[in-house]
Amino acid sequence: MKITQNCVACGACLPECPVDAISEGDIYVIDQDLCTECGSCAETCPTGAIIS
Repeated sequence: MKITQNCVACGACLPECPVDAISEGDIYVIDQDLCTECGSCAETCPTGAIIS
């Protein structure tokens, strides 16, 4: 999964990640080494900023 520039850093995805692969910043970032590609974050993102 990847977070695009459409991210508004709302935080909706953070609690959805079962492996805590998402970290905060100007936009959020997914640690590819931790991400299991489950898609929970993408389903929750209100701006559609998370893609596979």
